[in-house]
Amino acid sequence: MKDHLFYTKLPNHQQSAKELLSQMEVFQRIPKDWYIVVTDIKGSTAAVESGYSELVNLIASGSIIAALNIASKYEIDIPFFFGGDGATLLVPSVLLGETMEALSLHKENIKKEFAINLRVGNRSVSYVYENNQELKIAKARVNTLHTIPIVLGNGLHFAENAIKSNDKELSVADPSKASLDLNGMECRWNKIPPPENSNEVVTLLVDALIESEQASVFQNVLEKTDEIYGSLTHRNPISIPKLKLNFDYKRIKTELKASNQKLGIINFLKVWVMGVIGKYYYLPNSKGKAYLNELIQLSDILVIDGRINMVISGTTKQRQLLIDYLDGLEKDKRIIYGIHVSNESIMSCYVRDRNAKHIHFVDGGSSGYTRAAKVLKEKIQHRR
Repeated sequence: MKDHLFYTKLPNHQQSAKELLSQMEVFQRIPKDWYIVVTDIKGSTAAVESGYSELVNLIASGSIIAALNIASKYEIDIPFFFGGDGATLLVPSVLLGETMEALSLHKENIKKEFAINLRVGNRSVSYVYENNQELKIAKARVNTLHTIPIVLGNGLHFAENAIKSNDKELSVADPSKASLDLNGMECRWNKIPPPENSNEVVTLLVDALIESEQASVFQNVLEKTDEIYGSLTHRNPISIPKLKLNFDYKRIKTELKASNQKLGIINFLKVWVMGVIGKYYYLPNSKGKAYLNELIQLSDILVIDGRINMVISGTTKQRQLLIDYLDGLEKDKRIIYGIHVSNESIMSCYVRDRNAKHIHFVDGGSSGYTRAAKVLKEKIQHRR
């Protein structure tokens, strides 16, 4: 197998994530010549507290979209992990140079347009292994349309910490040859209230304290979450009745700036007209209804990157049951977790086309991932 097609050729297992976690034999080591690419907004907490949650999410989504558009040119699949205020990607060496140049341009554009600093860096997978960190991956089936990567081992977070501790400015080697393609990046939806029979959105991060116990701990947490909230489908914070398009001037202006497009009358009208058409496209019994059903299935509400990252809708009573369970695991020194509760979720989108080729990045309200990560970091510092 050619190493650059490692993930493309990785078996697409039909089991759910929790089922796959009991089958360690299906997890494969990532090739040494692949790279871990990390983007992260500096001072994201301050940006979130200043009311820029949706922009923070859009910038993070743009990091993934820039890399996916490059990978698609070469018909290479790459795993990606949305983190609210940043993203982590795994790319083969053949894509590294072009990916880093595109992300450097993304970084420059975000700095110019919004005065926000986006950290961009990479570490080789071989560097992770040389430092005695593990990194294994498998593909799990979420539903008939959506497959996610599951990573076990602390390798991704080890690389992320190394990049953050040795932050350096990047420059594009040859600006005339570099390009940034953010085609398909959209931010058209209002903040989304919880579905019917739910009253809150929970954003949850769970770390296993012992690396060798990750699979069993994660499986237990997912099983308990299913027991309390129901399946991923039942606890999905995105529901069709609560989706409302937003295409006012400020929203369109932000989307165009973040996607590196000129704020001219033609580009503005393109987005605005798409919004007007969308009002009718998404009516019941229209083609858009099928797209919305796919949107729900293709919402990225469970991420496992050596840590569980989840966005869940439910009731206060359900959350308390889950917290009681997590507190017990934390007291037994099996996990450490961070949680944030809000009354809405945020969604940014990557739409290559509207026929099952789209992905929707979901975060809790007020950048739930960023706020849950802050809780997690404080707990880690306290333990130390």
